[in-house]
Amino acid sequence: MKNSAVNKLLLALGYDTELLEDNWTKEHIYNGIGDHCFKKWVSNILPSELLCRSIKDAVDSIVTLCECHTFYKNFPNPVYSPNYGNTWGRCANYIELNNRAIAEMEGNLCKNGLISSIKMLPAIPPSAKSWANCVILSQIFPNIYGDGYNKAPHEENSIYGMKLGGGYSKNIINFNIQDKISPEEQFKAFNDLAHFRGLKTGFRVAISEGQMKVVIDKNTDIPFSWENWEHQELFINECVKLMKLGFESMFIDSAKHIGGYDCGNYTGVGHLPKYEQMQYILNEIRMRTGSFSISFVGEKSSIDFERYKNLGLTAGTAFVDADNFDSVKDWSYKMKYNREYAPGVEVSNDNDPGGATYEQRLNRLRASLFANEYPSDKLPSFMQMHDIFPLRYDTNTHHLMMSNPSYSTDGTKESHFENLFTKDDGRYYNHQVGEIFAHALCH
Repeated sequence: MKNSAVNKLLLALGYDTELLEDNWTKEHIYNGIGDHCFKKWVSNILPSELLCRSIKDAVDSIVTLCECHTFYKNFPNPVYSPNYGNTWGRCANYIELNNRAIAEMEGNLCKNGLISSIKMLPAIPPSAKSWANCVILSQIFPNIYGDGYNKAPHEENSIYGMKLGGGYSKNIINFNIQDKISPEEQFKAFNDLAHFRGLKTGFRVAISEGQMKVVIDKNTDIPFSWENWEHQELFINECVKLMKLGFESMFIDSAKHIGGYDCGNYTGVGHLPKYEQMQYILNEIRMRTGSFSISFVGEKSSIDFERYKNLGLTAGTAFVDADNFDSVKDWSYKMKYNREYAPGVEVSNDNDPGGATYEQRLNRLRASLFANEYPSDKLPSFMQMHDIFPLRYDTNTHHLMMSNPSYSTDGTKESHFENLFTKDDGRYYNHQVGEIFAHALCH
């Protein structure tokens, strides 16, 4: 039998592939309530407790959390994504992990963000009976300013500027082991482990052409243009390649403004695709992957739902007031018969300045999960890493999207992991999130 991507990753990093039940995980397990007590994850934790573990510990932990009754001594191959039908994205909860922020910061280097994301998977609650949880990775492609390095908190190093045609980000992929496991196989390992956890996966892309470049060779890149057919093909093919590695969702930055819609509120840089052009692009991604269950999520939404549905989107953000439980429930009822597209509820988004209190975030999470008559009618929801694992008080989600500071006090990755997030109050908040999901998973 062909060696799995997970086994290749373990071997490439010097570990054996025989899996062991993980006692640390057993001590931190939370379960779904009632009939869904077989759904497990770890909570009441600090992210550093996960990030400072080895990749072998992480895989052992993920398998220890298996919903099945048999412990796998070797990681199974193949692993299939949980099946929620072709329209799964319409009701999903999208949880964005800033895989660059949790990457290993050693000195001025930033690396191995994908391995850190794998280590976080045990603490992401699994999907429920009626809806899926989907992990969105913030960065896949090289960013334009200083990829592979961290910078001072006030220096620009935006994750919104990306290069296509130059492979994958040095922040994310472990290039030291690419002779043993390719970057593509590293993504496959992440997706297999997430799917084993009962999670869907996706990635964020920019579509503002002023924020994109095309790599010509090692030392040369040029501005991206939607008027250039070759650039459009490159964008499509890069997305198709990722979907074929196991990703099933794409979060599209500035999607509300495609085709020149409401550009008075557009804050991106450069032209966006035309409406018919984006219809073609999204349809081609589905056609070339042979998958019609891909969920395309558009940043921002408005009352013109038909516009987004006909564009090919599955869900949109920032329309329903997450602070108003009754309003969320009312919109859930209004949209219950539209199974192709729905506007969504935000706990927070990538522009979050970090001002909401813990209780506000918890109330928004409750509205996202419970403000519906039937769980199968729930609206899609959107949340950031900060909504499950609170960040330190002097930073916020948007700051970490726009810059890439190390919070290490001694130059080590362990110190960065410890200081990126809050401490005891963050642990208790994570426990509260765990209790909310424990009740939600019985739906």
